[in-house]
Amino acid sequence: QVQLVESGGGLVQPGGSLRLSCAASGTILGIGAMGWYRQAPGKARELVATITSGGVTNYADSIKGRFTISRDNAEHTVSLQMNSLKPEDTAVYYCNAEDVDAYDSGTLYRGDNYWGRGTQVTVSS
Repeated sequence: QVQLVESGGGLVQPGGSLRLSCAASGTILGIGAMGWYRQAPGKARELVATITSGGVTNYADSIKGRFTISRDNAEHTVSLQMNSLKPEDTAVYYCNAEDVDAYDSGTLYRGDNYWGRGTQVTVSS
């Protein structure tokens, strides 16, 4: 079974920076896109940024120029460097892995989608 574990959330003042990391564990052959989504209280979950195995990135307009996504294909990790944070960036941030090929108890599963449990980011003075 593949698990995604996020780390790096916390409380930061406006204008500050945080770096989120996510590690996928399990017997993984490959992962298509990895990304970050967020959900603020009372709002729907929204895309923050994604990155393909080839390094193609996609960012939400609200965070362009402030956040940078990166990944390590060999280690199955994805990170999100968040700079110039604003109060409206406050949310639970979720890691996502799409199109995952992995073994579980000797059986190969292809194309599955996985989510982490989320990490809280609070931007407040």
